[in-house]
Amino acid sequence: MKRSTTIAKNLAQSIGKQIQEGAFARGEKLPSLRTLSELHGYSKNTVVAAFEILVSMGVITPRRGSGFYVSEQTVRKPADEEPRSLERAMNIVWMMHEQFKTVQDAHPLGDGFPPVEWLSDLRLDKYHHKVVRSGMGTVFRYGNRFGYQPLREHLVRRLELFGIGAKPNQILMTQGANAAMDLVIRYFVPPGATVLVDDPGYYLLFGKLKLADAKIIGVPRLPDGPDLEALEQFIIQQKPRLFFTQSVAHNPTGTDLAAWKALRVLKLAQEHNLLIVENDALADFKPLSATRLSALDQLERTIYIGSFSKSFSASLRVGFVACSPDLASALADLKTLISGNSSEYCERTVDVILKEGQYDKHMVRLRNRVTKATELAYKALTSLDASIFGHSDQSLYLWASLPGITDTHKLAQDLQKKRILIAPGRLFYVDSEPACEWSRFNTGALADPAVFRALQEALINGVQKS
Repeated sequence: MKRSTTIAKNLAQSIGKQIQEGAFARGEKLPSLRTLSELHGYSKNTVVAAFEILVSMGVITPRRGSGFYVSEQTVRKPADEEPRSLERAMNIVWMMHEQFKTVQDAHPLGDGFPPVEWLSDLRLDKYHHKVVRSGMGTVFRYGNRFGYQPLREHLVRRLELFGIGAKPNQILMTQGANAAMDLVIRYFVPPGATVLVDDPGYYLLFGKLKLADAKIIGVPRLPDGPDLEALEQFIIQQKPRLFFTQSVAHNPTGTDLAAWKALRVLKLAQEHNLLIVENDALADFKPLSATRLSALDQLERTIYIGSFSKSFSASLRVGFVACSPDLASALADLKTLISGNSSEYCERTVDVILKEGQYDKHMVRLRNRVTKATELAYKALTSLDASIFGHSDQSLYLWASLPGITDTHKLAQDLQKKRILIAPGRLFYVDSEPACEWSRFNTGALADPAVFRALQEALINGVQKS
């Protein structure tokens, strides 16, 4: 069998599996040949061959001059036949590949990170020699299982600014916030365990929980925090052990938790023995006085997760967990078992930046930029008659719906042709199948005139009809 034929069959099998698992609805148009070719790195002929296989199986149907569509008769896996955990997680991965694939000269309107120019003035390259001089011997070793001690001591002072009291033995360094969530899930979530999450919320978290074969229940997110009535009902009925949430700069809505609601959430947690995992990856973009559950609770029933990826560089992969001393030690042992240790070189780099005094200046610039970008983004979306979810003076994201747009997944496919990449709302819901009118908009990217014109044209030309 020729290698190209084998690749085509494998690709057909992969696409067929995604259709079966619900990544594409009956009658939905598949990505174009060119899009799939760029996504997978295959020739168009290979993609055509894969489509021909799926057509012969009755999984998809061609429409002359329009493309390929999922057959209305496509058989889905019965509801009582649950996919394996990896297959469940792969639905998230598929959507991520489709939405965030690399497109040359693209405009990242749905990006989860600030614009590069917001971070480039930090000049990471100039810190290398200082990192090496700070301790050549330990750079070549695994180091402390908790992570680089001086950085953890610095984080104690940083957390104090947020109102969170912690000691160095309560802080565990990780390879970014995502690795921190992995550790918490591995430690607390056995297969079949019930876990609460924000809905909409962080899609990568959903994928991790699916990989752990957890039962995921979405708590509706309102502009001022979780829906308290729904949260209480889920806690009483489902008896979950964990609630993953974002109090500040919530992803994807960009909203913040109200102080009065935070107190009620903590009271429910105390009454029902619930642990709260608070992801604060965008802390540097918000005022120090923002309401945080961990500050009110002082790490009694909260596990605080932080990161420098958004404010320094995603490539540094430096995050941390702050929690009780016993739990921090247990998670450190788990981290050692899984990965040996986090990157001391990267942790030393962050420590040098913090000690150099550039951090405070960088944070001032960053907050000024995000405040200005948020104001301009509100004006831009308002001029398009968009509905905006909640309000925040500083936000990297806005959650909005455009008039006449009922399915932003289809809008995303059309805007990709103009090299505009948006983040359709269905990606952020626990149940990602229904069409969604909402999208996450990056406030920094929305300032790009080309992006704004593309959105105007999409609405004027009626690209997406309800």
